Amino acid sequence: MRFEILRDPVWNNIRIDELTLALVDTDVVQRLRYVRQLGWTYLVYPGATHTRFEHALGTHHLARRTLALLSEAEQSASVDDREQAIVRSAALLHDVGHYPFSHALEEIGALHHEDVARPLITEGTVASLLISSLGADAPALVFDLISGRSASPLQGLISGSLDLDKIEYLKRDAFMCGVPYGEIDVDRLTNSMLLLEDPQTGRRSIGVREKALSALESLLFAKYQMYRNVYWHHAVRSATAMYKRLVEDAVHAGVLDVQSLARYTDEGLMHRLETAWPTPLLVALKERKLYKRAAEWPAAELEDANIEWIATDRHRVAEAENALAREFELTPGELLLDYPLKTQMLGLDIPVLRRNNKVERLTGEGWIGTINLPSLSEQLYKSARWLRVFTARPEAIDPARILAVLGEYGSGA
Repeated sequence: MRFEILRDPVWNNIRIDELTLALVDTDVVQRLRYVRQLGWTYLVYPGATHTRFEHALGTHHLARRTLALLSEAEQSASVDDREQAIVRSAALLHDVGHYPFSHALEEIGALHHEDVARPLITEGTVASLLISSLGADAPALVFDLISGRSASPLQGLISGSLDLDKIEYLKRDAFMCGVPYGEIDVDRLTNSMLLLEDPQTGRRSIGVREKALSALESLLFAKYQMYRNVYWHHAVRSATAMYKRLVEDAVHAGVLDVQSLARYTDEGLMHRLETAWPTPLLVALKERKLYKRAAEWPAAELEDANIEWIATDRHRVAEAENALAREFELTPGELLLDYPLKTQMLGLDIPVLRRNNKVERLTGEGWIGTINLPSLSEQLYKSARWLRVFTARPEAIDPARILAVLGEYGSGA
């Protein structure tokens, strides 16, 4: 089999086989060269211009390396070549449905990127390549892994508590942003992975040896640190809120079609907006005149407030934004609300081979001698997530009045 070697700043040498090279050369994967991994984060961290394409190659690399280690593990049966190729293909293709500037457009009601990916993988050139190399059922098997619905014991490598996607993006994002928060002991984790029989279901799935728990904890803390300092950085969230409102308004005006959004690249979408929808909001975003924080509250202070709808109900958010803008003598679009979509900060559910050779499942409940994951997860989550009000220019606004209005919208008024 012929291999190509690609150089990568994070993993050094990445080896790809003929099938992977053919998949990389499809327009579906090549589009990812022009979709930034972290959306508008480069406006805050200038080095964060890396793309979904680099991340896809890195995830494929980790899959190849981990599968080789799994095949050598004493406690697991060897994984056959076809199954390895299907897992590697899923690792490469897992992000092909992403919209321009990453996850932001999913928050305005566009289809989830995995739903967008279905026809891209199960139809067309990608499907033809998978079928010719791996069999008629290969496209469906690859998509099932990506969507987390596969019955394969290797599902956990693509979607799960310890999936390779998470390891790759945390490592790469931290490196490209120039922050020290993504330090993960990747070798310890991948060398400790093995196929274990779940004591409850009797099914085999990806697990780890007990000696990897400290490395696993470091992965969970790295995720928290990246959310707190990078993904949910206030200026990143300001740019993201501006972008969501910009695209949302363009869709309502008939300038953009929601169904076509996933076909754009980052710059392709911006060019479309520049030529057909040159609004002040677009100009401000392109010139990095980001909206400023007018008020903010950590999630810990909002336990009794009915505001979760701000993260999920874009129609109601736009109405509340316009109402608040009028109240504070701003024009529609000059006041934006931001409350990041809730994420599972320290989710964990994985079988572990204990030192006494018994297999036990480690969940969010934790064990004696391990960190108290449920309590810690909630505390970290509340400290990273903030409700913020951004305005086009510095404004003196009454925070109590904002919460009162949001409460009215939250109660359905």
